[in-house]
Amino acid sequence: MSSELVDAHAHLSAAEFREDLEGVLAGAAAAGVTRIITVGETLEDAEANLALAARFPQVRVCAGLYPTILDREAAAALHAFIRRHRDRLVGIGEVGLDTWIVKEDADRDLQRQIFADFIALAVELDLPLNVHSRSAGRVTVQFLKEQRARQVLLHAFDGKASAALEGATAGFFFSIPPSVVRSVQKQKLVRALPLERLLLETDSPVLGPDPAARNEPRNLRIACQAVADLKGVSFEEVAERTTANARQLFPLAFA
Repeated sequence: MSSELVDAHAHLSAAEFREDLEGVLAGAAAAGVTRIITVGETLEDAEANLALAARFPQVRVCAGLYPTILDREAAAALHAFIRRHRDRLVGIGEVGLDTWIVKEDADRDLQRQIFADFIALAVELDLPLNVHSRSAGRVTVQFLKEQRARQVLLHAFDGKASAALEGATAGFFFSIPPSVVRSVQKQKLVRALPLERLLLETDSPVLGPDPAARNEPRNLRIACQAVADLKGVSFEEVAERTTANARQLFPLAFA
């Protein structure tokens, strides 16, 4: 398999992979996926992901607090974990904003405060952010700019292409999942954004080509081919460019 691929956002500690993760990772390697950046939603996820990275050489870890968990104590525990394991992490995430679940103004204020603190920590520790922005695309891009975030991946961005272009102009990256094959919104995003701002992801075990089936990192090839088709370029060009972008944004994943 000549084309190297990097999965920039997956959930390998998810219960869906508990029984057969070794086989899932072997399938990913056979598909040319040389690095999988697994993100966490809780402290428990972060600990589990570090254990996975110790077992499997293609796994790299981001630690974060899912944006619908509005808990300052949980956030503080993640901050301490990130500081303690700085040398074993390649980024902070997943963190961000979510206005699909979080509706109340007071809760959204707390969500923004928690996110702002993670952004500040990322800047301080010189780590990239792996960002969730469900139903809050434009707001998240603007907030990241206001908070002077520097190294940013907006994963599975569900906002308008115009908001994504604002982020791309600010130097942010966007990762495209296999669900692009069935999402008109994701297809518009790919057409609008320059290849220099794109990475690939699976968001495994969700956002696969078939919404009823478990998604896996090996399906990254589906995302790569879809981007190539939408851009009118070769699979190899997309693989090469998105891997170079991943190396730029997540250099510690290749150390």
